[in-house]
Amino acid sequence: YQYLNSLPRYYSNGASMTIFCYSVVPPLVSRLCKNERARLKNLSMGKRGIPFLSNDTKGNDDLWKWAYQVVYTRGFETDNGSGDYCIAPMADMFNHATEANVALAYDEYGNCYVQTLSDVSANSPLCMSYGDPTNPSFLLSRYGFLDMSSPATFCKILPAHVSEEMKNLGYAHNKMLFYKDTGDVSEAVWDILLYIGLGESDASLQRQFYDAHMHANYATKTAMHEQYYPVTAAKLAEHIDTFLVDLQELQEKGQYGGNAVEHPRLPLIMRHNEFVRNTFLAVRSAQGLEQNSYA
Repeated sequence: YQYLNSLPRYYSNGASMTIFCYSVVPPLVSRLCKNERARLKNLSMGKRGIPFLSNDTKGNDDLWKWAYQVVYTRGFETDNGSGDYCIAPMADMFNHATEANVALAYDEYGNCYVQTLSDVSANSPLCMSYGDPTNPSFLLSRYGFLDMSSPATFCKILPAHVSEEMKNLGYAHNKMLFYKDTGDVSEAVWDILLYIGLGESDASLQRQFYDAHMHANYATKTAMHEQYYPVTAAKLAEHIDTFLVDLQELQEKGQYGGNAVEHPRLPLIMRHNEFVRNTFLAVRSAQGLEQNSYA
C-alpha cells in the first residue's frame, strides 16, 4: 500500500471547508465551494446503494471523505474518447502550473503516457494544467490551492440577469478578466460595461453597439468606446470601489470572526482574498482611476 500511504490526508478544497469559510469569500467563490460540498454530500448519500462496500466502510465517514477527495482531486478524464475517469499513479503527483511542461495522453487500453511539452532542466518540477489558469477560484474550490501564477482572474461582475446578448458580447467567466501584473482589462469587460451603461440611458444606442459587435463593425465599436469612455470608466470605477469595500468586510470578518483552529482553511482563504484585492488595485492603478482610502 505504498502508493495509498503516500497520498495526502488533509485537503483544503470547497468540500472540506466549513460553513464559516463560505461566508468570507466573494460570492462566486462561495458558490463554487458550496457546490463542491453538495457534490460530496450527494455522493455520500448514494453510497448506501453500493453493493460491494461493507457496512463498516459505508459507515466510516472519514474514510469515505478521504476516498472521495483522492479520486476527485487526483483523477482526470481521459482524452481517448472513452469518457473514462482515471487516476494514473505517479502522474497524479504532477502539480499545476500556468505554463505546463507536460501533458497526459491515454491509449485505447487506458494506459497513461506523459510527454514533455518543452525542454525541462534537471531537477525542475514537472507540471501539468488542472484547468483554465485565469480561473484561480475554480482551482481553489476544486483542488484547494491558490495559484499565484495565475495571470488573471474573473472581474467579479455579476449582473442580476445575463442575457443572450450579453453572452454574445463575451460575458463569460473566462473572458471577463482583470490581469494581475499589468492591470489590463479584457475587451469583453469593456464591451459589457458599455452595453450596460448605454442600456441605462438610450436603448437605441445600446442596439447600435450590439449590432456593430455582431456584424464585426470594429470601426463603429471603437468609435463608440471612445465617445462613451466616461460611461465605461465610471462603471468600472464603481464596480472596483464597491467590490473592494465588500472584500475588506470579508477580510475583517475572517480575521476577527474566526480562527485557524476551528477553520484551518481560513489562512488560505485570506491569501486568496488578498490575491484578488491586489489584482483589483492593479487594474485601478493601470486604468488611471481615482484611488480610494482602501488602497
